[in-house]
Amino acid sequence: MKLHSVFLRIDCILPKQLDPLRSPFGKQWTLVDQIPASVFDTMIRQAGWHFIWMSGSCSRRGFARTQEKAIERALGRALGAVSRQSNAADFESVHVIKYLGFLVANVTVQRRRIQQKSVLEAADQKLPQAIPAKSHG
Repeated sequence: MKLHSVFLRIDCILPKQLDPLRSPFGKQWTLVDQIPASVFDTMIRQAGWHFIWMSGSCSRRGFARTQEKAIERALGRALGAVSRQSNAADFESVHVIKYLGFLVANVTVQRRRIQQKSVLEAADQKLPQAIPAKSHG
């Protein structure tokens, strides 16, 4: 896994013409193979859709005897902290230290949202509709 790898929720809808290779990552996520976030962003925008940065990144730690496993655990925890409003995430940073014979990875993912419309809408929620005023007359 490389920095700026893109993770998509399993139920993430993409433009029809965009079908990247993906590998499963945990129960809720897939890893987009070999396409960094900047290139994926361009591909989404060329399809007329939007790859939106959401405020608030998610950072978590993972412990293991190997660096790869520590990063994988931390990444799984960070993705688990991403709210349902975000259907994608960008692997932003990783820092690994050795502590008491274990490797400790601190991973940060940036929350993202892929959608067709340019207006940010809350996931699984409908926007309230205006109620017409009654005419008095």
